[in-house]
Amino acid sequence: MTAGGHSGANPGVELRVGQGFDVHPFSTDPTRPLVLGGVLVPGSPGLAGHSDADAVAHAVSDAMLGAACLGDLGRHFPDTDERFAGANSMELLSEVVRLVAGAGLRPLNADCTVVAERPRLSAYTAQMAGTVAAVLGAPVSVKATRAEGLGALGRAEGVACMAIVLLQGGARP
Repeated sequence: MTAGGHSGANPGVELRVGQGFDVHPFSTDPTRPLVLGGVLVPGSPGLAGHSDADAVAHAVSDAMLGAACLGDLGRHFPDTDERFAGANSMELLSEVVRLVAGAGLRPLNADCTVVAERPRLSAYTAQMAGTVAAVLGAPVSVKATRAEGLGALGRAEGVACMAIVLLQGGARP
């Protein structure tokens, strides 16, 4: 990679990295479902938020928008706009993919880490990765970890997700 961000093997190819983070507390609404990475996780309270509060979709969206220098999720889908109340975050992620494509970029891969003391998410991570990958059109990894009792996440007060995305622009290899 040259100082200008271009690979010597593929002149005109631009690579950009973006990071995203999202956190939501558990909802007090007993009927609210827990949705992460577009996957329904049964037997657990849902997350509080203006949309469906899908922390995985939100973190990936913010990572993509950041890499494309297009702001953040709240800029494009503000929580003050009633059109997005209860929105399906995977549909918002699809719109982010379109925005990023409009900037001449496409995702090459994404890596996510979900932090939750409960519920145990390892049984759902492969399905989350597949669901997000289908929207991105690129490989996605989703891992789950615990906060080991530390802080609000360790006290099982909510769920957080960190994501990193690699985007490519310019000539295709």
